[in-house]
Amino acid sequence: MPRHSVTFFDAMAAGYEALEPWYEHLYATLHAVLRAELLPPVELGRPRALDAGCGTGFQTAILDEMGYVAHGLDLSRQLLRAARGRLGRSTLAQGDVQALPYRDGSFAAATCCGSTLSYVDDARQALAEIARVLRPGGRLLVECEGRWSLDLGWAWLNGLLGDPWGYGLGPGEVWRAATTPRSRECRLRYPGYGNLRLFTVTELARLLRAERLEPVRVWGIHSITNLLPSTVLHRARLGRRVAAVYRILRTADRALAARWPATRLCNSLVVLARKGSAGAGPDPGLSLRG
Repeated sequence: MPRHSVTFFDAMAAGYEALEPWYEHLYATLHAVLRAELLPPVELGRPRALDAGCGTGFQTAILDEMGYVAHGLDLSRQLLRAARGRLGRSTLAQGDVQALPYRDGSFAAATCCGSTLSYVDDARQALAEIARVLRPGGRLLVECEGRWSLDLGWAWLNGLLGDPWGYGLGPGEVWRAATTPRSRECRLRYPGYGNLRLFTVTELARLLRAERLEPVRVWGIHSITNLLPSTVLHRARLGRRVAAVYRILRTADRALAARWPATRLCNSLVVLARKGSAGAGPDPGLSLRG
């Protein structure tokens, strides 16, 4: 992971859990998916699960509550320090998701959320490492930055108008990202966050399948809510009228998260994948729905 990402997350650790309205919706929707889709296999008793890029332990805590022996890994020492203050039973480790310090087949399930995959230098290497530590049949829930969204349009218009909504991006930067050929890796500079990799469903599915992680289902979070500029929602509080509109948009966004076009036009792309057996090809019974 780039050094600036580590520095950024170390610096923001103190306020990491003070969620803005944008993140409240993201994690409420994501965690509902997590609880529904990563139920522990009954035959394994209390299996192990990994939260790769755990931050302060949002997903780690849920995995523990669900009955897993939860392990969390993050590169940021300060975020892990905060996680240790709220996670009693979970095992936490400092490390890089691109070089996981665990044995092959150690986990029955894994999460890689918080846009971790968008921060790493080599997304394929990160997925290869997660696949390595998953047992055959193990499931992975990935959340990363989506490549296409209405918010890109807001960011481009904002640049043309002189940054009234505070995106901090020039129209040329947004245009270059939007027109990057599909065959090439797409990154966009997010002020304060660095250059984040943006993924399409097709691109992420290809990377997963290359590591014998077969996509099962896909969701898109923050698609309908993009009718409002994202920067409006990155605030501690919303005005009464904006809050009322946002409540309606959140309801629609969550209801349509697993459907097209939300799965193709979203800020946060979520994919559930299952690890196949050695030498096995894609499972014809599984497909990306939505």
